[in-house]
Amino acid sequence: MITKLVYEGDSITIDMEQLCKVLRVKAESPHFAGIQELALAARKIATVKAVYKVAFVEAKSESSVTIDGITFTSRVLSVNLADTYRVFPYVITCGEELAAWAKNQQDMLDNYYADTITEMILKNTRQTFFEQLDEHWGLESTANMNPGSLADWPITEQRPLFKLIGDVEALIGVRLNESCLMVPIKSVSGIHFPKQGSWENCQLCPRENCPGRKAPYDEHLFEEKFKL
Repeated sequence: MITKLVYEGDSITIDMEQLCKVLRVKAESPHFAGIQELALAARKIATVKAVYKVAFVEAKSESSVTIDGITFTSRVLSVNLADTYRVFPYVITCGEELAAWAKNQQDMLDNYYADTITEMILKNTRQTFFEQLDEHWGLESTANMNPGSLADWPITEQRPLFKLIGDVEALIGVRLNESCLMVPIKSVSGIHFPKQGSWENCQLCPRENCPGRKAPYDEHLFEEKFKL
């Protein structure tokens, strides 16, 4: 079963306090009014689209998982789905409209502000999407894995993920380029699944000073839990 969701208007949220913190701009700054104006404009333009599918794990090996006939190669994914039979592959995008709006800002600083605002809209809407999905399907504890976030599950795994969901471009306007990057670029994809305990891709990622880090890197975790 494939479900498409659209977020716009009041469902688009921008936390000005958090935005200013990310941009390192104080409320008394001469730039604050301009940032606020850009945020309001972005909310009016934004139409964030999401698509997900209810899919079922059919087989597992030590380093692969087959979901609805599509095989993914990843030791970490296989271990994380060890006790799971139902998963939710998804793609979420800010769309071409918001991307074009941000890109067309003539002032270099405004262009940076607009890009950051677009990132925040995608991040906040992604969280709203997960909350709604969990509530709808009665999921109490969940986690996500994203192709390209770990060496164990490379960006090329986007191809089977898109194949698993269906015609993503027709559904929400997102396609993969030759490098398996999503177009529009302000898009996210992955597999959402029930899981007891905590899991973040960041736990296995050694990249330093990552602005999107959600959990500290654990250099021993792969050896302890995921190594064959």
